[in-house]
Amino acid sequence: MTDDPSDLAPHGTDARAQALDARLKAAKARASGQTAPLDQPASDGGYRAGNRVLADLVGGLTGGLFLGWVIDQFAGTRPWGMVVMLFFGIFVAFRNIIRRSGEAG
Repeated sequence: MTDDPSDLAPHGTDARAQALDARLKAAKARASGQTAPLDQPASDGGYRAGNRVLADLVGGLTGGLFLGWVIDQFAGTRPWGMVVMLFFGIFVAFRNIIRRSGEAG
């Protein structure tokens, strides 16, 4: 018997090898059906990531301003509560954006 891979013919295969071959062919057929055509984008992952960044920025700014306004109303420290909490909201927004940029997918 030779070690040549081209010498492996299907005439001496057993049922397990035939079942594996059938499963591989079925998986290749499923995978080829899942690929997107070249004229269409594969996914809208970039669009989703952009929306997350925008939501983090807007949420951080508005959340910080709102919390600062509430602090100013109760503590009477107008406008310093809003200013401090605005910067805190910006910090939290950028921290979330940097953390999400390191995630896969």
